[in-house]
Amino acid sequence: MGPMMNTQSGFTLTELLVVMTIVGIIVGLGVPSFKYVTTANRVAAEANALLADMQYARSEAVREGQTVTVCASTDGSSCVGGTGTSWQGGWIVFSDANGDGQVNAGTEPVLRVKNKFSGTDTLSSTVNVVKFNREGFASGLPNAGLLMSLHESTSNVGYTRCLQVNLVGTLKVVNHATLAACT
Repeated sequence: MGPMMNTQSGFTLTELLVVMTIVGIIVGLGVPSFKYVTTANRVAAEANALLADMQYARSEAVREGQTVTVCASTDGSSCVGGTGTSWQGGWIVFSDANGDGQVNAGTEPVLRVKNKFSGTDTLSSTVNVVKFNREGFASGLPNAGLLMSLHESTSNVGYTRCLQVNLVGTLKVVNHATLAACT
């Protein structure tokens, strides 16, 4: 029998350092992109949740043949008073038989409740109530309609989304690139 070959396997220190350098570069490039994707998706989801509830309110108003209202709400059962408010505390959709923009317990059921945002994003508007009449038209809005602005915590305009509501009841989510007023 001949002498035994002594073989070793593993990484050299140089190979390990090269691999660690490559991984560091990939992570350094990937983390900012991942932050953008997660922030943009969160803001888009919040804007789309409001859009969906507004569309639901409009369709329910037509279906029920009476006013259905969406309003800012922090408790899930009543509207926040005053004019111009923050909506990040949540909102409710309710049948508003008398069209006064306030929930009358027992006679006007709350149809949907959206709880407050989990992060520090802000949703602001010049009104705290959006009403849809039995024809699906938005009522009680300024003549030019309504533009609700959703900002993420750094107020980076690239993440900003706005919900447009016109008097005919048409709803649309836009960003700064498609509407300069969305800031």
